[in-house]
Amino acid sequence: MTGETLSNGSSSVNGASQLANVKRWPNGWLQVKVPLPMALKYVNAYVVPEPQGGYTVIDPGLNTPEAVAAWNEVLLQAGIRDEEIVRIVLTHQHPDHYGLAGLLQQRSGAPVWMSELSHRYALRMWGEQRELGAQLVAVFERHGMPAELCQGIADNLESFVARVSPQPEVTYMEAGKPFRFGGIDWTTIDAPGHANGHILFYDAASRIIVCGDQVMPDITPNVSIVPGELDDPLGAFLASLHELGRLDVALAFPGHREPFEDFTQRCDELIRHHERRLDKMVQLLAEQEDRSATGFEMCELLFGTRQRTNMHNLRFAMAETLAHLVYMEKQGRIELTEQDGHAVYRAK
Repeated sequence: MTGETLSNGSSSVNGASQLANVKRWPNGWLQVKVPLPMALKYVNAYVVPEPQGGYTVIDPGLNTPEAVAAWNEVLLQAGIRDEEIVRIVLTHQHPDHYGLAGLLQQRSGAPVWMSELSHRYALRMWGEQRELGAQLVAVFERHGMPAELCQGIADNLESFVARVSPQPEVTYMEAGKPFRFGGIDWTTIDAPGHANGHILFYDAASRIIVCGDQVMPDITPNVSIVPGELDDPLGAFLASLHELGRLDVALAFPGHREPFEDFTQRCDELIRHHERRLDKMVQLLAEQEDRSATGFEMCELLFGTRQRTNMHNLRFAMAETLAHLVYMEKQGRIELTEQDGHAVYRAK
């Protein structure tokens, strides 16, 4: 099943040409590729027509001038007025999905729906207290990251506040309870690992799943240690993939890249990817002097020193490295020790 490209029109923001790339799928959904100022290039938002009139918007994107311009163009070309948006649904709280929800809510008056766990994260990261960023940096420091890089990550996290503002007034949906949009009572699935509180939407009749960032066709979702969230995010992610792989899915609508059909196969591929990485990390650890390394040393063994020039990528690499180390320690494959005030992992 493929979609039909509707337009590749351009608009101008500060003199720069912006591309609004939209596809209409056979079920009537619009896939809007909302631009991102990062390596992923765009995030998928979905505009879902409602049988009684109006539209549901799923994951509107990051609040940047380029994204706002793209939405203005898309809505104009599709003939959709702001007030026809009746519902905004967020699969999860990461800024490239959550960031424009508040502005779109102001423009449309529509309720914003997300899980309570996802919203708690958003408040901890970007609310008035904003304690999560400092807690994450403290974790990185404990695991050996140099102070100047920790400060760079703290600054990078703070830069996202403007890109998720204004923040929405939120109504909570709960995994396991049906949630209706587009004329369908969707089965809601808790899918932890990539994001605590991540909710997927599955319809057994049409065999469609809206899978956010949990399963994507050619990207491995980031799985990170986040203070105050899951103790073992990789373990939760792998368990989720085993469960999701049992679903009968004909078409998956992901948060990035194109909708795809081989959902079960992709779940299996992701599991195998992480199994290979875990084996590689055990081998790398055994090859080090004293058969040990800090989390930061392991991060650079895996991802290289080039990540030091990009704080956004370094944060992802470091937090994902720690998620794998925590998983292996809990599985008894490696040991966690203390040395000179830092956490150190040692091969058995």
